[in-house]
Amino acid sequence: MAISQIPAQMATNALQAIPFSSMIGGPLKACIEAQAMAAQTSWDFIQKVGLNTDPKTGERQAVNVSFSFNQGGRMMQINVPLLTIVPIPYIAINSVDINFKANVSASSSSFSENTQSSSVEAGGTGKATLNLFLFKLEADLKANYSSKKDSKATEESKYSVESTIDVAVKAGQESMPAGLAKVLEMLSNAMDVSDAKGTLEASALVLDSGDTLILTYKDRNGLFAPKEIVCTAGNATTKVADDNVVCEKLTAGKYTFKAGDREVTVEVKDKKADKGEKNEPAAKEEK
Repeated sequence: MAISQIPAQMATNALQAIPFSSMIGGPLKACIEAQAMAAQTSWDFIQKVGLNTDPKTGERQAVNVSFSFNQGGRMMQINVPLLTIVPIPYIAINSVDINFKANVSASSSSFSENTQSSSVEAGGTGKATLNLFLFKLEADLKANYSSKKDSKATEESKYSVESTIDVAVKAGQESMPAGLAKVLEMLSNAMDVSDAKGTLEASALVLDSGDTLILTYKDRNGLFAPKEIVCTAGNATTKVADDNVVCEKLTAGKYTFKAGDREVTVEVKDKKADKGEKNEPAAKEEK
């Protein structure tokens, strides 16, 4: 009896029915979704921790950490963007290892047995007598015939399919994207040390009538704030030009300008009355 090929065919069909695309593609898809979630987490962190949004204008500004310290006998203030001093969570999947093992076993056995036997027995089933003078012969006749035939057939088949999959995902803190690294570099360069009370500077403390005076003010955060400059003494016409305040055609007299906690006094002399007096070249603050 030939060995049946049905178990092998069934095992082959079972192996072909294993969803390789799902078993391999499933972990890869999960890793891609996890990477997208990690990127979204980084973006949410930057927005919630590193940026402030003006509720009126919707403008976003970097959050600065400010603190004061003593420098040369004066209290100074340093302003540092928060994103430059805290680690930004940027987790990336470095590698994905997928190990797949399929074990298919099949077996088939066939057993066949044929038994055949035959026998003939002779002895007589009758009785015969023969008399020959002084002798007498008797014979019993018996005949038997038997025929026997046995057959036996056994067939056994079995198969099994076993599959395992191992997935190893390795992730770690990845280097910053080029764009984000550039932004952080610009923020690092923006770190500034400013006076805790702000600074108010004038282009000259003494000048002649008809000259132009330029005033510059930086607040405690180190930002230009020309609109905060006001003339508290004297009749000076001021106008904002970029980051400065310009006063043109000043007449003789003294003028006091104030911004925040700082103020400066400028003296304007009559050019016709004293033609020989020179203007002071540098401007100094008055506390």
